Amino acid sequence: MGKLTKRSVDSMAIPASGQTFLWDDELRGFGVRAMPSGLKVFVLQYRNDEGRSRRIVLGRYGVLTVEQARKQAIMKLGAVAGGDDPAEERAQSRAAITIREVCDWYLENAESGKLLGRKHRPIKASTLAMDRSRIETHIKPLIGTRQVRSLRVSDIEKMQMDIVAGRTAKPKENGGRGGRTTGGPGVAGRAVSTLHALLAHAMRYDIVENNPAAGVRKIAGKPRTRRLSAAEIRSLGKAFTIAERNGENPTGLAAIRVLLLTGYRISEVIGMQRSWLHPEKGYVHFPDTKTDGQIRPIGEAAIAVLESVPKKRALPLFFASDFVDRPFSGVPEVLRALCTIAGIEGVTPHVLRHTFGSVAGDMGFSELTIKALLGHGARGSTQNYVHLDEALRLAVDRVSGKIANLLDGTDVTILDIAA
Repeated sequence: MGKLTKRSVDSMAIPASGQTFLWDDELRGFGVRAMPSGLKVFVLQYRNDEGRSRRIVLGRYGVLTVEQARKQAIMKLGAVAGGDDPAEERAQSRAAITIREVCDWYLENAESGKLLGRKHRPIKASTLAMDRSRIETHIKPLIGTRQVRSLRVSDIEKMQMDIVAGRTAKPKENGGRGGRTTGGPGVAGRAVSTLHALLAHAMRYDIVENNPAAGVRKIAGKPRTRRLSAAEIRSLGKAFTIAERNGENPTGLAAIRVLLLTGYRISEVIGMQRSWLHPEKGYVHFPDTKTDGQIRPIGEAAIAVLESVPKKRALPLFFASDFVDRPFSGVPEVLRALCTIAGIEGVTPHVLRHTFGSVAGDMGFSELTIKALLGHGARGSTQNYVHLDEALRLAVDRVSGKIANLLDGTDVTILDIAA
């Protein structure tokens, strides 16, 4: 084979099953292991003082270069010559590692881009922010001091039920804007998913020997079926006028109107930049969303609202904070105030999104069209043809126009929408 090089590692065949190795002829025991997933890692094989053959993982190819891995291998072999056993030291370290330490390792390496998430790309900042919140709010307080090796499925299911019961719930600080930490099945299930994912990353890097979250039965959350009726949409329209007269935050009110007229996610709306909007072609180009980059249709009614939003401090955002250079964070609170005026309950930003999709369904549009409008169509299909499909532009115009007319009170057609 000869000396390991980038070219030889890149050309290494991926096995259909099991694992294959490519060894360096110049540095004995130094090699690369390939697995069916496509993952390639640098390894070092050696014999300790007792004559036992040991193998350790040096790091992932792509995170480490061949030469960086070679330098690590030389250092490890030097330690072996001095009587050390790196594999045994690592095993002892893995045995004593706590959930808190694994969480810190995950956050540090994910932030630096060393861990790959969906589609083998670095984990998104938005995903990492949610993971950090779940880790710091739920996982660390409940099981952070526990050693990974001693955790059982039952322990993690107990953590889940503690979150459901509200043991980690916190009130809103200082009565300010923004959300508060709550319990519930949805929160608990997502915390378990985060724990399972970070332990899986740790296993791939030999930080831990097992994933105790594997096999945990996640509690099912209640299906979110709340939507606004036609009457509630009209009431909300009247509430906009009253709220504006009462001096409610205009940025929050405009963002809520856009949420209802587009069906976009709240993170997409408040993070939307002016350069992403292409009004003449009727779409918004999101470079990075929950389901990767997307081109999404937008109706004329929503475009009119966006174009009416004044710029703030030359920032690129449509909905910037009044005081700091970041997205406006008070939409949930403004929405609550608006709904109080309208006399309706149980409305969240997701309800507005669900309402948009429901109105589209009531108007006779297909499930595939609705999924494309909402930005969660089948991967590789709807996300890629939105900019070519005139039918989607017409659909979004009709749906957003219908909702805009209901808000304005100019639509006299009664939709049979269940609240």
